[in-house]
Amino acid sequence: MSRFFSDELNSLSPYTPGEQPQDKKYLKLNTNESPFAPSNEVIKALNTSKIELLRLYPDPECTLLRKTAAKRFSLSEENVTAGNGSDENLAFAIRAFCSKDKQLAFPDITYGFYSVWAKLFGIPAKQIPLTDDFKINIEEYFNLNCTIVIANPNAPTGISLSVDDIEKIVVNNPDGVVIIDEAYVDFGAESCVPLINKYDNLLVVQTFSKSRSLAGARLGLAFGSKELISDINRVRYSFNPYNINRLTLLAGQAALDDEEYFSYCTQEICKAREWTAEELKKLGFTLTQSKTNFLFAKHCEKHSRDIYRLLREKGVLVRRWDAPRIENYLRITVGTAEDMKKFIEILKSCLEEL
Repeated sequence: MSRFFSDELNSLSPYTPGEQPQDKKYLKLNTNESPFAPSNEVIKALNTSKIELLRLYPDPECTLLRKTAAKRFSLSEENVTAGNGSDENLAFAIRAFCSKDKQLAFPDITYGFYSVWAKLFGIPAKQIPLTDDFKINIEEYFNLNCTIVIANPNAPTGISLSVDDIEKIVVNNPDGVVIIDEAYVDFGAESCVPLINKYDNLLVVQTFSKSRSLAGARLGLAFGSKELISDINRVRYSFNPYNINRLTLLAGQAALDDEEYFSYCTQEICKAREWTAEELKKLGFTLTQSKTNFLFAKHCEKHSRDIYRLLREKGVLVRRWDAPRIENYLRITVGTAEDMKKFIEILKSCLEEL
């Protein structure tokens, strides 16, 4: 770092994004992207006449996208805001609802960005350990008097809480905002969006990156009471009011409108996930009960580090961490049925070599 870097950030450890190699073509199962192309409706929406309008700033209020999202989720437009990926909405929310006197609580094994934002914004963090089987004990989140963020389903474990359990957390934290990060909710878990009109301290964040095949477009939505959304927009307008570009706004609106394609993609991924899980068990892996577009797996004899290395040498990328408790697990993104058959065959050859 340079001699000009802020002393306050000297100890900052940035989030490590999933590898996006440019050197050769891999079977890419490491960043939980969709294996399916965007909807044809998205492609139609991004026509030449719209591209010409890139010379003009986009609508800072994201009016048409918010209108479409409100209709899709049975909410009012004032209950919706848009961000540059769900990451931006999460960052804005954490900045809005936390301070040096209002800490942020989250599981010890979860999406790695939560702890990074806490450090970046100078917010005290409370990490609550998952149980031995990687589950959230909801009672440990009662009466914390702070802001809570929970990925549901959780990442990288893939395990989900029921809406009833999340509602209990919300009810038992009346003086703190509960942020539910639903990046993977469309692959078999229950969404908390229907609770928005019932509780003024619940914020739900979703992304277009996974189930709607728009990871490269960078788009996310946040749902909450009129007051919570107003708070987030106050932060957004203090940072970057033109945060969503024109083409992404059009792509998001078209993706929301194409419910048939959305259902097809999520169902195909869920089927491929269940098939792959059974094949992994036959090869000696144990897995968590995933409700996401990835699997979290550990081999009974071979170490994940060695499996990861051999898979990469053979052109397959998966994700692993050196963190305690999960260092022997692999997170495997679910691709198409063909992708997963190819993955299993290559994995078999790797296990034979180890």
